[in-house]
Amino acid sequence: MQLSEKGLGFLKKSEGFRSHSYLDVAGVPTIAYGHRILPTESFPDGIAEAQGADLLARAVSGAENAVERLVKVELAQCQFDALVDFVYNLGPRKLEASTLLRTLNIGRYGAAADELLRWDHVGMRENEGLKARREGEFLLWHSADSGQQSAA
Repeated sequence: MQLSEKGLGFLKKSEGFRSHSYLDVAGVPTIAYGHRILPTESFPDGIAEAQGADLLARAVSGAENAVERLVKVELAQCQFDALVDFVYNLGPRKLEASTLLRTLNIGRYGAAADELLRWDHVGMRENEGLKARREGEFLLWHSADSGQQSAA
């Protein structure tokens, strides 16, 4: 499965594009569409949007692969999109160790969607940006409810 255009649009809107480096909410140097700058990378003159789109495509591919590897139940496209955005934002290890994944893998789709909403903190503090993103993922998850995959 691959991230849909709708999912990609959601991810791009959530991240926003920045041509110069900045510190994300966790204080990590970041550029483009939320790309965490690696110690071996340097962007002293910033980055063009096309270059940022290439970084995004590689990271999305990794997030897609992580969701495919970790999720053991069938997903609707909208659910896959929400999880890819979650993994893109927080990393595969967060999904792998989560109640969200355990709940989903036993077929409790609705309860798994509810778990998305719990990931809105930076440290011990609720973050409005993460809260909005998780609510967006929740809505994306439910955007095309169909049959078994949307059951609680």
